Amino acid sequence: MWITDWTSRAACRNADPDALFVQGAAQNRAKLICRGCPVRTECLADALDNRIEFGVWGGMTERERRALLRRRPDVTSWRDLLAAAKEEYERNLERSKELIAG
Repeated sequence: MWITDWTSRAACRNADPDALFVQGAAQNRAKLICRGCPVRTECLADALDNRIEFGVWGGMTERERRALLRRRPDVTSWRDLLAAAKEEYERNLERSKELIAG
């Protein structure tokens, strides 16, 4: 399920915002905040669709996001693409749980 009010559920909502706008090796520490975040995909889609240039968003640095945008210039809506991928992942997860449960 896609969460539109993702900012209120973000793992970083109570973190110091400056911790996400760092450079160099500190970016790897900032990315740890995103690990396990329930709205990581929504955050990343927002950053990609809005071409946010600075900071760690959705677990990706600005350099990583720029590289992704260059590799996929055909994507017109990252929200649509990532929402579809997330829904498919969740469906497959449910099927796996049903198979395990018997």
